[in-house]
Amino acid sequence: MTIRPPTLREKRRYVLVSAEPSGTIIDRKDLYYTICDAITSLWGDMTAALIMPAVIVSESGYIIIRCRRGTERELSLALATITSFRESPFAIRIIAASGTMNTLRERIQRLQTPGTESVSPREYMVGEKVFEVTYCSGQKVDLIEKGFKNTNRLFLTREDLEDL
Repeated sequence: MTIRPPTLREKRRYVLVSAEPSGTIIDRKDLYYTICDAITSLWGDMTAALIMPAVIVSESGYIIIRCRRGTERELSLALATITSFRESPFAIRIIAASGTMNTLRERIQRLQTPGTESVSPREYMVGEKVFEVTYCSGQKVDLIEKGFKNTNRLFLTREDLEDL
């Protein structure tokens, strides 16, 4: 069997997404079924067959999903409706779409610079209030006020924390 020339091949697009919460162990087959259920419930069987989703890569909190060219919008909308995975809270955040997997792999490497993983809880004083780091990814840092009632959230960058 000969290889099809590029002009006769079906055009595909690859969507890079991140899994929230980070650290969730993802089985590609289970995620595929979850994605197919979301597409079918939102768009129906006919559109699900046109999209032809496939989970290609699932590593270190990032997932690459393949679909037909022209159906990225429908796939992205269906991915946004996913709220649980294996009966636990789960969300998929769309990062980018590309025509090649190599471009998305390079993007993953840029996103995974040293020190961007979750950090252990630390406390910071902002004014007279004590805040604890709850999430740290890249340059974004989420703080939540320690206490039981009326807790406040702060969304800062690493530079803001250095100033404290």
